[in-house]
Amino acid sequence: MIPETMRRTAVTLVIGGCGAALAALAGMPAAPLIGASLATSAAAWGGLRLAMDTRLRDAGFLVIGLSLGSGFDADALDHAGDWALSLVLLCMSILATLLVSRWLLVRFWRKDRMTALLATSPGTMSLALSIAAEGKGDATTVVIMQSMRLLILAAVLPLLVAGLGAGAIAIEPREEFDLLAFGLLALFGTGAALVLKRTGFPAAFLAGGMIASAVVHAGGIVHGLPPYALLFAGFTITGSVMGSRFSGIKVSAILHLLRATVATVGTAALVSAAFAAVVSVLTGLPIGQVWIAFAPGGVEAMAAIGLAMGFDPAYVALHHLVRIGFLIVLLPILSRGESRSAQAGE
Repeated sequence: MIPETMRRTAVTLVIGGCGAALAALAGMPAAPLIGASLATSAAAWGGLRLAMDTRLRDAGFLVIGLSLGSGFDADALDHAGDWALSLVLLCMSILATLLVSRWLLVRFWRKDRMTALLATSPGTMSLALSIAAEGKGDATTVVIMQSMRLLILAAVLPLLVAGLGAGAIAIEPREEFDLLAFGLLALFGTGAALVLKRTGFPAAFLAGGMIASAVVHAGGIVHGLPPYALLFAGFTITGSVMGSRFSGIKVSAILHLLRATVATVGTAALVSAAFAAVVSVLTGLPIGQVWIAFAPGGVEAMAAIGLAMGFDPAYVALHHLVRIGFLIVLLPILSRGESRSAQAGE
């Protein structure tokens, strides 16, 4: 008898893989990620019970992390100081996104301030849900709006970047790791990920893989990317994870919050685009690359999109990891402030 989790994972992978293949054949940007996320989301909305085994999910994130770390070579480190202004403006954009999106949800959809804060947090979905699970805010609203945020940005942002002519710059083809090098890096990355996971750091396997790959690339020990087939699989798994989050959520509940989600996600995307434009003008970096780095999506999805579209993986990954770190500090502070305000108003 096949365990239920394994059966659901197999179904999810088949649906996600078909979506990824169709998107690739259609020539879509970041095809496996977008295709898999849309296909599995549609299946979940249709009533299928989807799931992703956590070990397989972590393996997919690890492969993407190993790819991202390849951008941290000696040349990239020489320019790391140029990114300081970009990182400062990134933090400013996060705070602006939180304040504006929360105001919209409170003002026009009459949500309480705590729910609005957690539902519109531009990242760290797991942290927002853990705070909501403590009884702060409406957990159902938070999970639906956060899941929809990830899906909308992953599906639409690459198309917008490409459609606006801000797509990836031409890059030299990269050699692939041989299987021995890949296996050793995967072991190193897994060890780093387990250490990070013990600290409660989100996206531990993506970050662990990136750290392992960055160390060997910066040291000139190894050069290249994981085999393309594994990269495609990693993107497909990541997209399938996003879509499977909608299992068990009624379509009526999603539709009830759809306008609010689109409004807040659209506003967040515009705020990040405005800050990205400023950074692009001040630094000369490609606007598409900066926007992907500033976009308020999930770190796994946005980093994977940046990688798939050929942008500097070190720049994109670093910005999304800083975004996570900033939100890990900022969100509990703001949530405690909202709790005190609510108690004072009682």
